[in-house]
Amino acid sequence: MILDWNEYQDLAIQAVAEGVVLLKNENQVLPLKKNARVAVYGRIQTNYYKSGTGSGGMVNVSKVTGILDALVESPLVHVDSQLLKTYQDWEKENPFNAGTGWGCEPFSQEEMPLAMETARSVASRTDTAIVIIGRSAGEDKDSKNEGGAYQLSQTELELLHTVRKAHSSMVVLLNVGSIMDMGWVKEVNPDALMYVWQGGMLGGYGICDVLTGKTCPSGKLPDTIAQTIQDYPSNSNFGGATKNIYAEDIYVGYRYFETFAKDKVLYPFGFGLSYTKFSIEPSNFTYDGKSVKMSVCVTNTGGCAGKEVVQIYIQAPQGKLGKPSRVLVAFEKTRELNQGESQILEFNVPRYTFASYDDGGATGNKSCYVLEKGLYTIHVGSSVRDTIAAGSFELTNTEVLQKLVQRLAPETSFKRLKPLHTETNSYKMDWEDVPLCTERETVRRLANLPKEIPQTKDRGIKLADVALGKASMQDFIAQLTDEDLACIIRGEGMGSPKVTPGTASAFGGVSEGLKELGIPCGCTTDGPSGMRLDSGVKAFSLPNGTLLASTFNQELSESLFSCTGKEMAVNKIDILLGPGINIHRHPLNGRNFEYFSEDPLLTGKMAAAQIRGMHKSNATGTLKHMCCNNQEFKRFESNSILSERALREIYLKGFEIAVKEAAADAIMTSYNPVNGIWAASRYDLNTGILREEWDFKGVVMTDWWAMMNDYDVPPARTNLAQMACAQNDMYMVCQNAATNSNGDNILESLANGRLARAELQRNAMNICSFLTKTRAFQKILKTEDVVEIINRPEEDSSSLPEDVVYYKIEDEFELAVENGVLPSGSNVVMAFEVEKQGIYEFSITASSTSSELSQLPVTLFTQGIPVNTFTWNGTGGKDVEITKEVYIRTRFTVVRLFSAQNGLNMKKVRLRFSREMPPMHFMPTDE
Repeated sequence: MILDWNEYQDLAIQAVAEGVVLLKNENQVLPLKKNARVAVYGRIQTNYYKSGTGSGGMVNVSKVTGILDALVESPLVHVDSQLLKTYQDWEKENPFNAGTGWGCEPFSQEEMPLAMETARSVASRTDTAIVIIGRSAGEDKDSKNEGGAYQLSQTELELLHTVRKAHSSMVVLLNVGSIMDMGWVKEVNPDALMYVWQGGMLGGYGICDVLTGKTCPSGKLPDTIAQTIQDYPSNSNFGGATKNIYAEDIYVGYRYFETFAKDKVLYPFGFGLSYTKFSIEPSNFTYDGKSVKMSVCVTNTGGCAGKEVVQIYIQAPQGKLGKPSRVLVAFEKTRELNQGESQILEFNVPRYTFASYDDGGATGNKSCYVLEKGLYTIHVGSSVRDTIAAGSFELTNTEVLQKLVQRLAPETSFKRLKPLHTETNSYKMDWEDVPLCTERETVRRLANLPKEIPQTKDRGIKLADVALGKASMQDFIAQLTDEDLACIIRGEGMGSPKVTPGTASAFGGVSEGLKELGIPCGCTTDGPSGMRLDSGVKAFSLPNGTLLASTFNQELSESLFSCTGKEMAVNKIDILLGPGINIHRHPLNGRNFEYFSEDPLLTGKMAAAQIRGMHKSNATGTLKHMCCNNQEFKRFESNSILSERALREIYLKGFEIAVKEAAADAIMTSYNPVNGIWAASRYDLNTGILREEWDFKGVVMTDWWAMMNDYDVPPARTNLAQMACAQNDMYMVCQNAATNSNGDNILESLANGRLARAELQRNAMNICSFLTKTRAFQKILKTEDVVEIINRPEEDSSSLPEDVVYYKIEDEFELAVENGVLPSGSNVVMAFEVEKQGIYEFSITASSTSSELSQLPVTLFTQGIPVNTFTWNGTGGKDVEITKEVYIRTRFTVVRLFSAQNGLNMKKVRLRFSREMPPMHFMPTDE
């Protein structure tokens, strides 16, 4: 198998070019004229945000090509060097602030004040101004509705006004993870405005291609941009420390705005401009009782080649349940069409896509997916607003499509939003009592316990015998002792030496007994913006989720993640912890950059594309976080309280699509409780809906250091029994799986009957069945195909030796550093196994012959997180020891020392245990 690095890069650049969304383009400012003289404003130009922060963003790369870099490289434009030098000089005294520690990075960087005389001088020698605004957010840190975060800072607003007054042509680019406040646009009135999102390590090239006209923009908004943040229906129920009531119900994003508040929208869902124009003409509309079929002819009627996205929406009858006025039911992107060229797209949309879930029996069909009687109209167009009616069909009776049982319904009373039809043929907001839980899930669990497999002890059956058809899985599992069954559901990490160093976990064969049965250790690593390898090994940094959703291009995402799957194989990684597919319920969610959209269909389709891509390369991804991880603040504790209908139609729908359409085989549950029970311990979620209704065949893991509970029982990280009962197969993670280092209650619960042995055996079968499809297992069988990387530049190449040494530390440890001369941009990587978790004194001894005024910083990363910086001046060649404190919180820790400047000679590293600390509320990984 070949991974062509050139193809990988080209696909990523194409994804960025197709994902940027052009919202405004007046006076033909874009594309830039050939040989245009451009002035680039905004301090973030030299520190492009390739992704958000946290486990989904910390990809170690050799180089990031930002917007400025690509413009400077381009032969089609000329960047004003004097203005660039002004920014570079200012940044010497105002360096980029990356923050120190987990979740401590700022949302934005301090902006350089711009004098009017400077802007006018620049304008006199340039044709077009490009202003870049940047934003960051990420795991464990929601954005805020304040200047420098969701809103512009005062300095940024002043910058925009100054540039607007000085320049006749002005372009604004938003290098952000998700949408931000856009109330300033009318006031500033730039000629062109574009969301360029966060495009990974090569993002600048894709953006430059669009700016210069090499690529015609074709991205579409995956979210509605409203006038103010208060206009979003979830705003009054977002950010709660103990609970969030989803009173808006199914009316998320455009479902709300198109039904109740069209006048509150600045830019509608699915909107995005192009440099050319298209006509969209539907034909051959039919409904045969099973699906809607139609043809859609797209013709390029404009002046350059480009692509268009066809979006299909259903307008269903309000009926007794109430419906949004528009719901996306299908979409497809054309190939690149030349001037005058047409393409006919064929659509076959199953009627299940139109269905609504009756969670209260309003239609007389409680717990059923139904099509209510009435008129169904299909709208086709290029956004939720720009559509034409393609056809309609009418049902004379309500039809039941799927009869289910109530699951995950709330036990807390609240009123939810529902449309009320008015005399003016519009809808106003009305409210109804939410249907409550009528039977707790414990009843269903006890009624459906699996049959226990009689234990036989070791009969010599290996897992390979099962894979080769020589023995059944049941006979193999019968050999596992209770200790084996308890151990196999414990993932081990982070940084377990049993798998690729610096990854998130090892799972499966984590003990000698399990290993002797031929069970391999599978390996997971963080995503979804590329592999997070805390060892310092470089990986490909991918465009963020919001950008990829904006492409509306499933085929492109599938091809891109096929390359990612091959890259995973090279690094001996079986599961990427992504894609993230939580819904953009509110604009301030810190992890929106990892997720796709406010719309569940777009979310599910894009996730399915990524999973199919990885499967092509014999790798897989983890759908996460199931479910309702829609804020980062108090994400361990805040209870998501919502209706069963909202769960099924909005927050679980993306998972359902990816499972059914792409055979997704790994899922991660979320930290938060869902209607009172923590997600990892919800039987109806992990067994009832996922496996019984969707026929999921795979493994379910917790998020890292998750909590579990039962009715009327407080949550605890040690309650693995409740996790196992729910059929959440694996707990992520333990310090030492074989010794039960976390002190979980599995064996105790097995002894007292709270947990059935058959449930542990079932989970073990899920894990072992999954492992037989991994490269880790193929290595045992010696059937693993080798992946060869070609055309990868030397600077992007890095690797660790096969056997990384983990130095064991009790109270104190000292290590001499061989060949410790550190050139700029170099890394020193070492791995430790610590007996005690807590605060350590970390000392580095180094020397330098540089001048006394030089600054030679070395940043210390543990588990990929920058935790401290050691800075030397010139030492006259003498050894100088600098000591900092660092919190080591995992048994296995990969440490990386990054040198930013030339001239330092590192001699030794010393660690000394200082003191214990209570466990942190949050321990970083993905999740």
